[in-house]
Amino acid sequence: MKEREILLNRDAIARRVEELGEEITGDYQDKELLVITLMKGGFVFAADLIRQIDLPLVVEFMTTSSYQSSEVSTGVVNILQDVSRDLSQFDVLIVDDIIDTGYTMKTVYNVLKDRKPRSLRTCTFLDKPSRRKVDFESDYVGFTVDDVFIVGYGLNYGDYYRNVDHIFIFKE
Repeated sequence: MKEREILLNRDAIARRVEELGEEITGDYQDKELLVITLMKGGFVFAADLIRQIDLPLVVEFMTTSSYQSSEVSTGVVNILQDVSRDLSQFDVLIVDDIIDTGYTMKTVYNVLKDRKPRSLRTCTFLDKPSRRKVDFESDYVGFTVDDVFIVGYGLNYGDYYRNVDHIFIFKE
């Protein structure tokens, strides 16, 4: 295996996820928290994050697609699996692995906002603002990263590397 240029190691990720969990715990005291994880990329981060949130919460999943098998978003976001729960009784937190162009998060945010949750916020593990194509900023961000192609910790290339416990710059 080639040597990897590690961008974020396992310890740095764990520390930041713990900090985010503490912040979210403080912000959602006395609220009915529903965490909606965007699949597939968000599942690793979401699993670690919800274990750091010291509150009762409900977890749901949505599956979206805008990349197909490419490194570049098509700009068209399809919801492949939706949440069927009534959101009006919940304070909803959307969790994803990365905001790149912003198409996916903005689309999901608008879809869920129309369902009238008590409140709606977003949390993303990674933010790549240099790639943004739409105006959208996440409420909670783990790390801001440069415009490099990264994989690991839920982020994939093809169907691979989601299981790697760190983030590295992918070079073929």
